[in-house]
Amino acid sequence: MVAASDRLIDCHCLQRPIFPDKTTHAERNTFNMAKKIVLSGARPTGDVHLGNYFGALHNWVRLQDEYECHFFIADWHALTTGYADTENLKDYTVSLIADFLAVGLDPEKSVLFLQSQVPQHAELFLLFSMNTPLSWLERCPTYKDQINQLKERDLTTYGFLGYPCLQAADILAYKADFVPVGEDQLPHLELTREIARRFNYLYQKPVFPEPKPLLTEAKVLPGTDGRKMSKSYGNTISFADTPEIVQQKVMNMVTDPARLRKTDPGHPDVCSVYAFHKIFSPDEVATIRQNCEAGEIGCVACKKQCAAKVAAFHGPIHEKRTALLEDKPYLLSVINKGSAKAREVAEATLVEARAAVKIGL
Repeated sequence: MVAASDRLIDCHCLQRPIFPDKTTHAERNTFNMAKKIVLSGARPTGDVHLGNYFGALHNWVRLQDEYECHFFIADWHALTTGYADTENLKDYTVSLIADFLAVGLDPEKSVLFLQSQVPQHAELFLLFSMNTPLSWLERCPTYKDQINQLKERDLTTYGFLGYPCLQAADILAYKADFVPVGEDQLPHLELTREIARRFNYLYQKPVFPEPKPLLTEAKVLPGTDGRKMSKSYGNTISFADTPEIVQQKVMNMVTDPARLRKTDPGHPDVCSVYAFHKIFSPDEVATIRQNCEAGEIGCVACKKQCAAKVAAFHGPIHEKRTALLEDKPYLLSVINKGSAKAREVAEATLVEARAAVKIGL
């Protein structure tokens, strides 16, 4: 969902079967769809890092083979906390689609699009904002939390308070069946469900389904300093980093602070390098733990093993990303084609919403 400044948002992916020509949006919903709808998005706030990947993107790559997915770049959402500095927004947008493709998202399997190129999201957001109680928005878990965390920014704006309505529009424009979320994001999804429920009740039309959570197990990587990996902490390893920088970052990672000598017994569970080994060296992690606890391997040697494993995973993605960024016209074509597909689906939903509200002539 749309929360922290560099957090990925999870909403709804659309897996669409092949329908006969000239079937309407409503008629398509009557088909027994073998694949359900899921959508997720990410805010263009900087380079995708390993924490983003293992927290969400690796799951997106898997989901696109099980569902018909819509993955979008949430540039309007980026404005909720970054409206005062948009200097790099376009560059971040292009680099994010390159990251999407480099990690394995496939425009032939999924619809990859740019939120601001689908104006139907904005109109649906407007309709929802007209009937969403203020108290619902004020109780959103992220609202006060982000105001406290980002005290250097003025977040007393309507856009920031009302972003759950925009998030609901993102999801409901595609009539999501499921939303891939972690447990901490369930309150956000429940708010979307309440918005859909209220709209259907007020206008006596079952326009929007109530999306269900698709709980996803995320692998958690700490940052290089032991804290949560976050751009705001400057402790990330991103796919934009060169192999040399990745090597340097791993070798500078925080390890067990109580271990002063190589022969001292280590405590792997408080070591960032060991947390990396659990993901990048799964077949060797038991031996690494044993040797660390017995004082049979030093932190430098352990870091070198970890750096080699990280490099083997990171290198091919970095190379593909670098090559993609050299072909900006292709990246823009992916966004434009995907956005055109998204507009078609979102407009069909909006027609139903307008009719339910009885607005327009």
